[in-house]
Amino acid sequence: MSETIHPFDLLQQLAARCRQLASGLPAQTAVAETWSGVGFSLAGQTMVAAMGEVSEILHEPRYTALPRVKSWVRGVANVRGRLLPIIDLSHFFGATASAPRKQRRVLVLDRDDLFVGLLVDELFGMQHFPVSSFTTSVPALAERFGPFVVGAYTGEQISLIFNFRALARDQAFLDVAI
Repeated sequence: MSETIHPFDLLQQLAARCRQLASGLPAQTAVAETWSGVGFSLAGQTMVAAMGEVSEILHEPRYTALPRVKSWVRGVANVRGRLLPIIDLSHFFGATASAPRKQRRVLVLDRDDLFVGLLVDELFGMQHFPVSSFTTSVPALAERFGPFVVGAYTGEQISLIFNFRALARDQAFLDVAI
């Protein structure tokens, strides 16, 4: 009679043979440090915000218009039982929205005493940039965004770093009443 090999022993032999014939993984010589943020389009300009500044991303919700507010305040929306003011960020900066409604997204800021939804033209999702591509010189295109842009990442395209905290401290942004 022939001897039968137990299936577990056969598996052990197969695993040992695989380890013996396996080639090693390629060695990574240098690790590039990266910065991550949420990419979006605003008034035709590619922007990025730090991950920690945006607490949630929503499709444009239904909202109720408010009387006696500036035209860039769209209204308030009920988001899970909380009233979320919706601000059209393109309109705040004096531009018109260029993207169709279904591409527009709301970036929700929920920090300290500020709970607000900022309507942007388009969302690009999470973006990663090598830290070495950071520059503080901002192109002339971005002058209208002034103190809210703290720098840019260069590469295939220029992505401006938008500082929502600076926007939240801006008196013109906080003064919404007519």
